[in-house]
Amino acid sequence: MLNTRAPRGTVDILPHEVVWWHHLKNVAEQVCCDYGYQEIVTPLFEHTELFVRTSGETSDIVTRQMYTFSDGSGRSLTLRPEGTPGVGRAYLEHKMYAQPQPTKMYYFGPMFRYERPQAGRQRQFHQFGVEVFGSDSAIADAETMLCGVEYLSRLGLRELSVQVNSIGCTGCRPAYREALISYLKDRADTLCEDCSRRLAANPLRVLDCKNDRCKDASRGAPVTLDYLCSECSEHFGQLRSVLDRRAIEYSVDPNLVRGLDYYTRTVFEFTSGKIGAQSAVFGGGRYDGLIESLGGTRTPGVGWALGLERLIMVLRSEGIVPPPRKQLGVYILTSGQSAEQGFLLTEELRRSCVSAEMDLLGRSFKSQMKQADRLGAKFALFVGEDEIRTGQATVRRMQDGTQTSVPLEGVVRWLATQLTEHDARSDDK
Repeated sequence: MLNTRAPRGTVDILPHEVVWWHHLKNVAEQVCCDYGYQEIVTPLFEHTELFVRTSGETSDIVTRQMYTFSDGSGRSLTLRPEGTPGVGRAYLEHKMYAQPQPTKMYYFGPMFRYERPQAGRQRQFHQFGVEVFGSDSAIADAETMLCGVEYLSRLGLRELSVQVNSIGCTGCRPAYREALISYLKDRADTLCEDCSRRLAANPLRVLDCKNDRCKDASRGAPVTLDYLCSECSEHFGQLRSVLDRRAIEYSVDPNLVRGLDYYTRTVFEFTSGKIGAQSAVFGGGRYDGLIESLGGTRTPGVGWALGLERLIMVLRSEGIVPPPRKQLGVYILTSGQSAEQGFLLTEELRRSCVSAEMDLLGRSFKSQMKQADRLGAKFALFVGEDEIRTGQATVRRMQDGTQTSVPLEGVVRWLATQLTEHDARSDDK
């Protein structure tokens, strides 16, 4: 028998919920425009090697979360688990580095990871992210973070915590790596199976593990800030100075790392205490080696991404609701043989950029009025057989119930004018 349920880890975004998605994208577009970002749309699937090369062979994404398949020609392809590698690939493929730098882009769309579904986390989820290529300035890091702050602020969020850290560069990280391995080796028997395997290849991932045993084992471990070279230390100091002068409240978390290989120097995370243990709303950082790992020249980069499902959870937890849908302009009521004439008027209203609906079920005037009220129509237009015979339509203003007789020949123009004046009055309130 056909299984008519959505696949595990996916959800239907129903019409009454889509208003959230429109709102989040509209605000994102406004903020990105103000910050000089341009939208990029990359394919839903990429060559598998792209994610292996950038995210790291030992990362959770590569080892257990990717949806990988072979196409008809035997090529290994993967549904994108994140947005940054695809944007980096597009930057390199289309020679965006030849344009005036920096290149600032944002993306909006679905991602795919095979993991245990839970509140705010699905196997198909949606991300909004920003990327900046071509600048190694700490001010670029701060600007990117502040773009996220502004986005959340315009959505109405206030109760967020910001954590920052620096994980150093390829020059100073080896010394820290050796110190961390030395510390963790004495506690290797307490690590989870994944971290025991990662210890030699990428010990920083132990700090990112959510397993309580690994958290206990890494408590007291050396911190990256004690091993930064002078350039990384200066870079982090300037970032903090800019955030301080902008009066952004944040804390330095020396154990904050990101779970992907391409991160360098700055890492950051925004969290909320209102959505349980999985408290991260969004995170990101600097990835100066990303483009080089794809075969390009060394190109600095910084960015972040947030999950829209998680964000909606936080907004709801703080009592924030999206703006209401655009109110229906006109509902046309018909009877008997007037349905065809009513439909033609409905179409004429729509061509005049007036939102209009009509009855399609042959209901009584009483039932049609209830439907007009349910849909929140501003005006009800009666086009019955009597109205067609006399050439005079009856228009009811739904807000106060007042009725006006208007010639059918000019009713579309009359309604368009009334709605314009109605909306202008509403904007003034």
